[in-house]
Amino acid sequence: MRDAARAGVAPADFWRLSLKEWRLLTEAPVEGLPLGRREFERMAEAWPDDG
Repeated sequence: MRDAARAGVAPADFWRLSLKEWRLLTEAPVEGLPLGRREFERMAEAWPDDG
């Protein structure tokens, strides 16, 4: 609960969180490598902009 208070989560909001929601809020973000040009081009071909 201390972590929630430090994060600005009010006690009532804390108790309404599911375990899954709490884990999403407290887990370290997953950091990946940036996309390379080839991967970007494959994505652009698979999901083209409609503009």
